[in-house]
Amino acid sequence: MRESPSKDPHSRMDLGDVTQHNVKLLRVVNKFVFPVVYHDKFYKDVLEAGELAKLAFYNDVVVGAVCCRVDHVAEDNSKKLYIMTLGCLAPYRRLGIGSMMLRHVLDLVEKDGRFDSVFLHVQVSNESAIAFYKRFGFDIVETNEKYYKRIEPADAHVLEKKIDNTKRIQKEDVNGKCED
Repeated sequence: MRESPSKDPHSRMDLGDVTQHNVKLLRVVNKFVFPVVYHDKFYKDVLEAGELAKLAFYNDVVVGAVCCRVDHVAEDNSKKLYIMTLGCLAPYRRLGIGSMMLRHVLDLVEKDGRFDSVFLHVQVSNESAIAFYKRFGFDIVETNEKYYKRIEPADAHVLEKKIDNTKRIQKEDVNGKCED
């Protein structure tokens, strides 16, 4: 997948897999983008996440990443996708890289057809991130007080985008099975 940012028609943006050979680059991106520290277990899980974890490249340089996990909710047997991290190095923001990463996640959810929603936590003071996700149809559904342990403000909004699976259900009803 190649897209050109509006500022330079000769630039290339791509998403690539997170592997044992480049996971250290993910650590570096996370260190500069997020105010929290991610431990070894996070990176071990990301290595097994497949399409749910991607590095973002700008002209073959790693400048961002998105990492997700699947959450199963036992009470209602629903399936949600949790965006653990989605971030881009400051000099590469506003070039469409974050949008490319989020579109990748939303495309995966749509293609799967069995997710009820996509959600994430955003620090209450991060107005640009909140506005970014709202442009993609996310809503603030709750606020968790003291969500973060070592940063201020410690509160986080939960942003969620409900997924409409009625098209997939209609296909299943008409054909007796799912068509992809």
